[in-house]
Amino acid sequence: MWLCRERLLGVMQLDMRELVIDSIRISQMNYQRVVVLKELETDLFLLIWIGPTEAEAIAVKMQGMSVPRPLTHDLLVDLVKSVGGTFEHILVNDLQNETFYAKVVIRVGDRTHEIDSRPSDAMAVAVRAEVPIFVADAVMDKAAISMDQESGQPVSPQQGADAEPVTEEELEKLSAFTDLINELDMEDFERK
Repeated sequence: MWLCRERLLGVMQLDMRELVIDSIRISQMNYQRVVVLKELETDLFLLIWIGPTEAEAIAVKMQGMSVPRPLTHDLLVDLVKSVGGTFEHILVNDLQNETFYAKVVIRVGDRTHEIDSRPSDAMAVAVRAEVPIFVADAVMDKAAISMDQESGQPVSPQQGADAEPVTEEELEKLSAFTDLINELDMEDFERK
């Protein structure tokens, strides 16, 4: 895995960043699930709403639980591997109208294939195939958030060390995330 990641990072485009799944949260207001991704090199977070089935599929694998029969994402990974394919990485490549888009990148022989996917399904595959999760810079620029260490409130990631709190107008642009951000217990993030 390390060699594959090193090879990938050696040829990786500069317009992507690697993130890891920090946690999966449930909104206390509407019981929707959100996956919290954290950029490896910074304190930037990306929040993506996902369905309960996909949340369970990701959590089952991350917690090392076993299931008596393969789940759909297990089947997909096994199918690709059985025909000689390997998973390279996943990429959250776009954000339009508060909807994220992703691609699962696989290699079969000497050909690389980018397969359109919902981010939730792509992440469920990524945790099973143990491949990196990348996010396009343009997506991070639109939707990444940072948290002030003292107040636990969102701050604009573009402002660096002297970050100002996010304005109401900026929060409105992230309307799908506003309720969740307000109810998150940011002490959980500090413990990681």
